[in-house]
Amino acid sequence: MRYEGTIYRPPSESNSLLIQCTIGCPHNRCTFCAMYKDKKFRIRSVEEIKKDLTVAREYYGDHVHSLFLPDGNTILMKTPELIEILTYAKELFSKLSRITMYGSAQFLNLKTAEELTALRSAGLNRIHTGMESGDDITLRRICKGTTTEQILSAGRKVIAAGMQLSEYVLIGIAGLERTQEHALESAKMLNAINPSFIRLRTLIPMRGTPLYEDYCSGKFQLLGPHQALKETRLFIDNLAVNGTELHSDHHSNYAWVHGFLPQDKQKMIIKINQLLLLPEMHFRSPEEGGL
Repeated sequence: MRYEGTIYRPPSESNSLLIQCTIGCPHNRCTFCAMYKDKKFRIRSVEEIKKDLTVAREYYGDHVHSLFLPDGNTILMKTPELIEILTYAKELFSKLSRITMYGSAQFLNLKTAEELTALRSAGLNRIHTGMESGDDITLRRICKGTTTEQILSAGRKVIAAGMQLSEYVLIGIAGLERTQEHALESAKMLNAINPSFIRLRTLIPMRGTPLYEDYCSGKFQLLGPHQALKETRLFIDNLAVNGTELHSDHHSNYAWVHGFLPQDKQKMIIKINQLLLLPEMHFRSPEEGGL
């Protein structure tokens, strides 16, 4: 198997076979993101990808149960090519039960409902997508390249196709100025989508990004631990999804809260309230891990 540059995958895909289908990210302009900066986006050929799958079959045998297809926005590949890859993977690995990839709203919306349904039938059963925020002002400021209307459309199309949808929310991305709007509008957006999973990440400014420069100059006010916890609590308290799993499965987060909604909401709120009783000195510094 051949990999180009740093390979990124969600923590939930830690046990998945990684087969690189695209190189880099086709958008790659988000102000907070330091990923894929060493790569120019391109799509690998189906032949290359199938060769890597064949090598993986020779190495792992028939013991692959989950497959993740990096890099960023592999969903952008042509649908017939994706179907060929998915079909080949299913032929090689008879125990393969999950195939997943990244897909941002602007690229998911390039697929028709019929295409997404065809991809689901071919074996694609989960999409990881970085919503980041449900607040249009925040989305514009971070150059996300999408709107809340597009996020809603893409999310609903993925679910209608029968796939699981894992939506990522970035705590603190709106800064102190719009922390309340970010929490409330993000919850409102996810209530309208009702995804399979909600996964929390907390912003850590990364050197070399435009947002890092704004932070250093004082233009962007980074949330402290208690402020981030309060934003998380406001967000969770306003969620009205049903049957959704919420995970705080990342080292950046101050609160490791997990559970099903709505039944575990109060348990999560209580956990956050308990954490808010701790002095901020007990938490990592807001910059730790990024500067």
